[in-house]
Amino acid sequence: MSPAEYDLPPHRLSVVIPLYNEVENVTPLVARMHEALAEYAHPWELILVNDGSRDGTAPALDTTAREYGAHVRVVHLQRNFGQTAAMQAGIDTARGDVIVTLDGDLQNDPEDIPRLVARLLNEDLDLVAGWRKNRQDTLMMRKIPSRIANRLIGRITGVRIHDYGCSLKAYRGDVIRQVRLYGEMHRFIPAWMAAYTQPERIQEEVVAHHPRTRGTSKYGISRTFRVLLDLLVVFFFMRYNARPGHFFGLVGMVFGALGGAALGYLFILKLLGESIGTRPLLITGVLLVLMSAQFLSIGIISEMLTRIYYLSSEHRAYTVRNRQALEIAEDAAWKAPAAA
Repeated sequence: MSPAEYDLPPHRLSVVIPLYNEVENVTPLVARMHEALAEYAHPWELILVNDGSRDGTAPALDTTAREYGAHVRVVHLQRNFGQTAAMQAGIDTARGDVIVTLDGDLQNDPEDIPRLVARLLNEDLDLVAGWRKNRQDTLMMRKIPSRIANRLIGRITGVRIHDYGCSLKAYRGDVIRQVRLYGEMHRFIPAWMAAYTQPERIQEEVVAHHPRTRGTSKYGISRTFRVLLDLLVVFFFMRYNARPGHFFGLVGMVFGALGGAALGYLFILKLLGESIGTRPLLITGVLLVLMSAQFLSIGIISEMLTRIYYLSSEHRAYTVRNRQALEIAEDAAWKAPAAA
């Protein structure tokens, strides 16, 4: 379907694309984006985030932005902070009611954007995630690790979608802005959003996926291990984000109960006249009690830190080099909607 054929309520669209060493893809990417949204019936902007590229991506982005107009906005990060931080920088810069993210390697298809936005708005959802059902990647290095990770993430987080790793997603702006991304957390955005909305308002849509024809992939099998570590963090924060004392307190109480039982047993033996000074259980019991005290103390401290965190100002995981160029009026620099 043509973008003009979708019956959408009034909104403004922000498209966010992080790029790192993608100089060969800059010009065709922006061209494809304008072709896909040429008949879009609502205002839109394109935000290109240069994640500290060293291959000429930065000047290519600036040149291309000048060619297309003020609705193409470029964010230059001070250094390479990673895809997650770059995506967060783009979301922070975006002004739209709807925010769409996708990769800059042209494997995602911009023509899928209107369809995702239509489903997001017409079905009153908060997130529509792309599903690369026919993924054009290598089997052993990309597909199999991704399938394992998707199933593991779904089982642990409770948000079951087929493709967590697809960057092509459409968000409701006021919901995604509540989520702060760090580390490799862009893969877990659906899980993070489940903390701010109902899982039923998170759906997925099959999208096209093309083989990479320019540039080189920035990911390998090593990313799987980082994803597993981040998954532990997601598991903790989803369940104990606002009450970390419950987690550490529970562990402390278990250790305390075991240590107390061991020492109680030894105390009874001592009353019966047996020697307990050389028993390994005595050392074990004392260690368990000390560990219990430590975990309870950590729980109290973590509760205090959590309260400080929620009261403190936001901390950003990136530094923008050209921030003054991004400070424009809310109603300025939008691509005018296509004529009806």
